[in-house]
Amino acid sequence: AVASFRGDLRGHGRRTARYAVCSVLGSATGAALLLVLPASAFEAVVPILIAGALMLVVLQPRISRAVQARRRPGAAELGPVALVCLVGAGVYGGYFGAGQGIMLFAVLATALPDSLQRVNGTRNLLAGTVNAVSAAIFLVVGDPAYGAAALIAVGATLGGTLGARVARRLSATTLRGVVVVVGVVAILQLLL
Repeated sequence: AVASFRGDLRGHGRRTARYAVCSVLGSATGAALLLVLPASAFEAVVPILIAGALMLVVLQPRISRAVQARRRPGAAELGPVALVCLVGAGVYGGYFGAGQGIMLFAVLATALPDSLQRVNGTRNLLAGTVNAVSAAIFLVVGDPAYGAAALIAVGATLGGTLGARVARRLSATTLRGVVVVVGVVAILQLLL
């Protein structure tokens, strides 16, 4: 997915690298929590977290207008609150993973003046960073199910490649609608 959006990310390497540091810190923390806490401790709040992220996606246009009205001219960086949110999304992704992309999309689309395609590319890069860091930790410290991990890797690679191609062709409104539908399905799957 990141490769499909590389053109949208061109020229934003330093900025994205700073955001990736937040993702690395959050992911390592989330993976550590998964290894030390019982699964029930986090499962109870996952649907609430995804629902909150979906609300951010739905409200993103209004929030973005308010953020833009208060932003300094020429500013194209995330502020301290958004950086903390990126760390939080990294913790969530390192611990649970499902819905992480929705959270990242909500934070980035709300706080950056970029096109949704560039936001989507940045989101994919940060989610990949979180997944790579947590996977490395689980490989070293955990006891992974390699067969299941291989199937998930193949599915994620195919989905990321095809999904990125489709997402690049969608309007901002349609892309936002798709994100909301996927999020609602994720919540329903967790609750049922």
